[in-house]
Amino acid sequence: MKKTLTAALTTALVVGAASTTFAAANPFSDVPADHWAYDAVAQLADDGVIEGYGDGTYRGQNEITRYEMAQMVAKAMAKEDQVNAQQKAMIDRLAAEFSEELNNLGVRVSNLESRIDNVKWTGKLQYEYKRVTNEPTTETDTNRLRFRLEPTATVNDHWKVKARLDADWNPEKDEGKDGKVTLKRAYVAGHYGITDINAGRIPYLSEQGVVFDDNLTGASVTVGEGQKFSGTVLAGRHKKEENGVNVYRNMQGVKLNVDPTKEFHAAAEYYRVAHMPATDSDYSHIWGLGAQYKFADTAALSAGYWKNTSDDNGDSNKAWNVELAYRGAEPENMHSFGLFVAYRRLGSNVALEPAFDAIDGDHKGWEVGGDYTFAKNVVGTLKYFNGRQLSNDAKAHTYYGSLEYFF
Repeated sequence: MKKTLTAALTTALVVGAASTTFAAANPFSDVPADHWAYDAVAQLADDGVIEGYGDGTYRGQNEITRYEMAQMVAKAMAKEDQVNAQQKAMIDRLAAEFSEELNNLGVRVSNLESRIDNVKWTGKLQYEYKRVTNEPTTETDTNRLRFRLEPTATVNDHWKVKARLDADWNPEKDEGKDGKVTLKRAYVAGHYGITDINAGRIPYLSEQGVVFDDNLTGASVTVGEGQKFSGTVLAGRHKKEENGVNVYRNMQGVKLNVDPTKEFHAAAEYYRVAHMPATDSDYSHIWGLGAQYKFADTAALSAGYWKNTSDDNGDSNKAWNVELAYRGAEPENMHSFGLFVAYRRLGSNVALEPAFDAIDGDHKGWEVGGDYTFAKNVVGTLKYFNGRQLSNDAKAHTYYGSLEYFF
């Protein structure tokens, strides 16, 4: 411990410092002699990460300033693509410790912030009210306050880890699920060129949300996302609670998309679904076609038809959807709004987990609604459904309202 880091700086960093911009009036305090950073930099020098310091003399009796230490860290950061995992972890720790000085130096490496804080959190607080009436006798009111968190953690240039956590509360009864937070999603998301891979507890949305909008335990692979032709294959298990009992479905599917222009989209999809345990004869085979045309980025007309070829019941074996939508509320843009009108027919053996708020499976009829951004990240939604229940032809109507606070 006879030579100083100050001497080492003179040897290795003068060229890098000459091209670096920093605030000249910014005084830098000394790094204490017993600070762990001296050992870290010395180790990186011994490993050859910092050039010009091959004699191993990187600890000394004299202290150096945080600015001088930041210069050394910047030199190490420039070689991150040449180091092993242990060395990279050491560089990351140094970068976090001297991040302010690095900023003053103008060393804003593009991934520095993501390494220091590589987990991003989004979420919302949402209040929902829903009144469902199936004449002549059934009427159900639902109040729900939902708090949702959605973390996304960057693993490397190709992979991320994503999750969704939900906690529900009934304001009317002032009760929830004993404070239980439910893990709705947890999966890895990989991206390689035009290929996207999801595996774990994954989300999946079918064409127009008619057949399925929920989570699966399984995997999906999409090739060509954003291209004129793309496709998705998936396989997984779906879990749903019905009357207090967990019901499981085994599900495989394929979806092909054609997007020749930014205005026009078409898709064909197929799903093989059965309650578990199942044999081959227990599976349903659901086929569907859908299309959408956008008018000048302000309106869109969507239509589609789906059929379960394993079901002979005309009430439950088919679905169709026609919707005209105008604009849409954007949480980041105050006073933005959207309106829509749709006619939907959702056979119960086709529309397994549909995406619509005011109409459920086994119903047909009109759904209308709109949403509005009252303030930045504050969105209100109203929807109304009027139609009939397919299985018994009873009149049905639903009122739905929601207020969401995004963050």
